[in-house]
Amino acid sequence: MNDPTPNGATYREAGVDIAAGDALVDAIKPLARATNRPGTMGGLGGFGALFDLKAAGFRDPILVSSTDGVGTKLKVAIETGLHDKVGIDLVAMCVNDLVVQGAEPLIFLDYFATGRLSVDHARRVVAGIAEGCAQAGCALVGGETAEMPGLYAEGDYDLAGFAVGAAERDALLPRAVAPGDVILGLASSGVHSNGFSLVRRVAELAGLGWDAPAPWDLAATLGEALMVPTRVYVKSLLALHRAGLLHAAAHITGGGLPGNLPRALPPGTRAVLDRAWPVPPAFAWLARAGGVATDEMLRVFNCGIGMAVLVAEADADRAIALLAEAGEDARRIGHVVAGEGEPDVLFHLPHDWLA
Repeated sequence: MNDPTPNGATYREAGVDIAAGDALVDAIKPLARATNRPGTMGGLGGFGALFDLKAAGFRDPILVSSTDGVGTKLKVAIETGLHDKVGIDLVAMCVNDLVVQGAEPLIFLDYFATGRLSVDHARRVVAGIAEGCAQAGCALVGGETAEMPGLYAEGDYDLAGFAVGAAERDALLPRAVAPGDVILGLASSGVHSNGFSLVRRVAELAGLGWDAPAPWDLAATLGEALMVPTRVYVKSLLALHRAGLLHAAAHITGGGLPGNLPRALPPGTRAVLDRAWPVPPAFAWLARAGGVATDEMLRVFNCGIGMAVLVAEADADRAIALLAEAGEDARRIGHVVAGEGEPDVLFHLPHDWLA
């Protein structure tokens, strides 16, 4: 068919390069294939992703879904050029929310939006997503790449993730939480993916660029030290759950321990945190350099506990041992007591615990 406007405008001239998008799909297909697991059907390129729950071994499944992003940690990734691991953060933020409900993550989809597509940057991000999926045992089955000139500044991009998992109906969490249960804290890998607007503000107040040595780790730049990805707790928590030891768990994200731990508790109970845990030095620096009060630190950051786990007192030592075998640094940080009304958290920690 003849083009009636041979010298007219084109999509590429308007800022959208379809060929670049096709090149990205070709580049990430092997990354996605490497995450296939039992139940996966088809591959990238379809209008929708299929998954066979029966082939995955479920008898009476309940679907559990989650969506999240990584917030302004992306600004640090963009400004430092450290794109390789932020995809792990994206997966972790979603799948850690699934596993606390007793669900096994099965499939993951991503949304990558940018002003002008850099195939190299996008491939590095998706490689991180695939690595996160491998850590969680779920399949990267699809996604969307949106090139939107005029909406994003040059070099900027945004990410969103979508995870779907399943649990047997009789294995959903939380369950059987009661006064006397022990609260175990699983160590975080660092700041994870929350509070980066405050992190960026503290760095500004301290007069430090991302290429400056990290005050708590002179072998790394500040950007490198802060871009350590969110820990994926899926396989270790599923092992604990399948051993019949897990009563409940809380993913410690925005809102910190006071905002997230009550979500795992029934009405009429309270979490008492009275055993100090090792706090990664990044948090001590943030508190000191920004003059951030302890209450604010606890409300914004994970402060060293990326996941809180509730088990029966009689099972606590066995649970700690099993988690250690799975690679987790787990320790007692408190217990559950009777309370009144909606659940909350009471802290009985040394005044200098964050120092």
